[in-house]
Amino acid sequence: MCDGLVTSHFGWYGRGMGIRVGSTVMNVADIERAIGFWTQTLGYVLRDPGADHHAFAVLSPPERDGPNVSLQLSRASKSDLNRVHLDLYADDAMFEVARLEQLGATLVESWPYAEDADYVVMADPDGNEFCVVQMQ
Repeated sequence: MCDGLVTSHFGWYGRGMGIRVGSTVMNVADIERAIGFWTQTLGYVLRDPGADHHAFAVLSPPERDGPNVSLQLSRASKSDLNRVHLDLYADDAMFEVARLEQLGATLVESWPYAEDADYVVMADPDGNEFCVVQMQ
């Protein structure tokens, strides 16, 4: 392993090769509601529309040219901040915040914003935090 090569049951890979982020997985309480919210939020499509999505769904860009967002059913209640979250970059952050509120997102009012913050912290209908960031 010290020579920069890693072995696994998939074979040998050089350092930094053969691996990429394919999907960010979010735990949700209601798969159908989450599919509706995130497809409308991101303009993504359900990757396998004919499949059974009662426990897991993969959302992809329509051209399949970017990372996926996957939704996984979880019976556990959310009790703290996410350890990982999405940063959504926007041409007009305030427009997107208003649009996302109409889709069911809420502002995280108690967030300790810096004076020069270029982002807004929101939560999806399942309480998963994400940020809407103003592109510079």
